[in-house]
Amino acid sequence: MDENILNRVNVLVKKTYYTYERFEVDATFALLYHETPLSVVDLSQFVRLSDHLIQLDEHHYFIIFAFTSEENAYKASQNIIHKLDGHFNNHSSSVALDSLDVTMSPKLILNRLKQIMKEIHKDSHVRIETEDILHR
Repeated sequence: MDENILNRVNVLVKKTYYTYERFEVDATFALLYHETPLSVVDLSQFVRLSDHLIQLDEHHYFIIFAFTSEENAYKASQNIIHKLDGHFNNHSSSVALDSLDVTMSPKLILNRLKQIMKEIHKDSHVRIETEDILHR
């Protein structure tokens, strides 16, 4: 992964941790996969204004659902997938979610999200999954 992208992810995660520690505001991290490459500008029309979005590669996007519990991030992910499905007339998107844990490094967060995404891709019926799948 590009060093510049990793630096942007690091900064956003650190800001998220700071906001949590200072104001006790929840956030949830996500990895969005979409089969067809999208620009951040195109994808941004499907996410909430309060969320942070970084393109990792042509198919993966890191999202911070700011001010959002994991339960509400799950609902927001359902909305994103529904909008993408309708817009592109396909079912090629999936989202991995990981709740906020200030002890994890940004690199560990990305690795966990990738592990969750691997589990999602094992079952074509699953489109959204949380870190709970790693403990089953």
